[in-house]
Amino acid sequence: MDITTGTRASDAERAQIADILGRHLSDGRLDMAEYNERLTRVYATATREDLQLVLQDLPKLPKIVAAQSVSRTRFPIWQRIEGSAWLGVSLLCLVIWAAISLAAGEFTYPWPIWVIAPWGAVLAFRILMGWESAAWNRYRTH
Repeated sequence: MDITTGTRASDAERAQIADILGRHLSDGRLDMAEYNERLTRVYATATREDLQLVLQDLPKLPKIVAAQSVSRTRFPIWQRIEGSAWLGVSLLCLVIWAAISLAAGEFTYPWPIWVIAPWGAVLAFRILMGWESAAWNRYRTH
């Protein structure tokens, strides 16, 4: 039985070191053979100290800045796109209806309601029920 001195490394710490090695590989500091050798050492090591030895001759990397800022809204992007499309089509239908009414000289049958109301009701129902937003929030937090 091998008893090592030092603090034991966790799988998450090994994965973090493997990610750092991958970044060094993509930056060109390591070739594929050396990357594979170091990665093998990472997963074979038992202590945190040994993990740091794998990175000893490599420079510290800056922290990764998230490519996308976390949206503060509770609405997923697809609901915002659908809402924008609904609003645009609704306004277009109202403009067409207003132009027809103006040309006729009187208010014509309000047909845009048959486009605006059902589509808007479906969107509102989906937002109020929150099924998609709940799934979106679970996805964003993991």
